[in-house]
Amino acid sequence: MNSRTGPKRRGAVAPPEKPKPNATAFESVALLLQGGGALGAYQAGVYEALLEAEVEPTWIAGISIGAINSAIIAGNPRETRVARLREFWELVSQPHDGGWGSLWTDMLNGDAARGWVNQLSAGQIMAKGVPGFFTPRAPPPFLRPAGVAGATSWYDTSALKPTLERLVDFDRINAKTMRFSVGAVNVRTGNFAYFDNETDVIGPEHIMASGALPPAFDAVEINGEFYWDGGLVSNTPLDWVLSSRSDLDTLIFQVDLWSAQGGLPRDLSEVAVRMKEVQFSSRTRAATDSFKQIQRLRAAFNELLAQMPPELAATPQARLLAEASDPAVYNIVQLVYRSATYEGQSKDYEFSRRTMEEHWAAGRRDALLTLVHPEVLTPPTAAHSVQTFDFTTPSASSTAKD
Repeated sequence: MNSRTGPKRRGAVAPPEKPKPNATAFESVALLLQGGGALGAYQAGVYEALLEAEVEPTWIAGISIGAINSAIIAGNPRETRVARLREFWELVSQPHDGGWGSLWTDMLNGDAARGWVNQLSAGQIMAKGVPGFFTPRAPPPFLRPAGVAGATSWYDTSALKPTLERLVDFDRINAKTMRFSVGAVNVRTGNFAYFDNETDVIGPEHIMASGALPPAFDAVEINGEFYWDGGLVSNTPLDWVLSSRSDLDTLIFQVDLWSAQGGLPRDLSEVAVRMKEVQFSSRTRAATDSFKQIQRLRAAFNELLAQMPPELAATPQARLLAEASDPAVYNIVQLVYRSATYEGQSKDYEFSRRTMEEHWAAGRRDALLTLVHPEVLTPPTAAHSVQTFDFTTPSASSTAKD
C-alpha cells in the first residue's frame, strides 16, 4: 500500500526504477547529507542540481535533517523527488507572520534589518513550533516530574511521523533501489549507530531517531533502545561510507551545512555562532586526509605483493593485508553552505519561507558551480587514488590528489 494513501506494510517490494544513464563513469555515487535543521533546504537545492545533471546517487546517507532529506529522496521515484522535497520544505516554512517579515526587510535595507527579522522569526518558531515537525510541550518539561513522558524535552515531535509516512515510501527504501543509511547515538551506551537498509528494515522511527537532538527533542525508542541525534557524535556519514568497502570506484558528494572554517568572534553572539559551527562541522578535510593515507598504504602493499615470492604471499599476514586492500578510486566533492552575514546562532531553527528559499537557491548554485568542472565527474587514473574537490570554500584548494 502506498505510504501516502494509508498505513505501510513494511517489507513490501517497491516497483523497480528503469535504469537511467549516469553522467559519470563512477560505479558508485554517494550523497552524504549533514545535520543542520533549517539549513537543510540547501541540501534540497544541491540534489535538484545533481538530478538535472543526471548524476544519480546509488547510496544516500544522512544525519538529522540530512536523514529527513535522504529519506524523501530514497523513498520516492526519481521523477517526484524534488516535488516531495519542495512539499516538505514548504510545509515546515509556512509563514507565521502574515508577511510582515518580508515587508520589514524590504522597507529597511541592510543586513542589520534582515538579521532582526530573522531573529523575530526564530523566536516565533521557539514559541509555536514548526508545522508537521514539532510543537512546544505544554506544560513545559520543568513542570513535569522526572520519568514522566515529556520531562526530557522542550518539544513534541509526534507530528513528524505522519509527515514522513505521507512523503516517504518506506517500501521503496526497503526494496533497496538505492542504498540508504542514517546515523544516531545510543543514549544508554553513548555508541554511534547506523541504520542501513542493507541490514535493517527502515521505518519513520529511524529517521526521527537520527534527528532527536536533546534537549529540544526526546530520544526515540527502537527495539528497546533509545537514540538521540547522530550529530552529537559525528555530523556526517563520511566515515561510515568510507569504511564500508565496496571495492567500487566511488564519487562522493559531501554536503555540509556548517563550515569548519570561520573568523575570530568579535562579540558574544558571534561566539555562539562559531561554537555551533565548530561543534557540528563535519571536519571532512581531516577525514579525507586520513583516508588518503590509508589508500597510500594499500597501494604500497599491493606493489610489494606483486613482487613477493608465492610462499610469502601465501602467509596469513600477507593474505590479511591483501583482504584489507581496496582497489577502488575515489573523488570526494565537498559542498559547504556559507552563511550570510545576517544569520546568527538561530540559523538552524529559523524556518521562515524567505530564508528557506535562499538556502535552496544557494545549494543549487553551489552544485551547478561545482559540476561545471568536468574533473569532478572523472575517476582518477592511478590505482587507489583519492581526489578531493571544494569549489565552495574560498580559502580551500579546489583540488587535491593522491
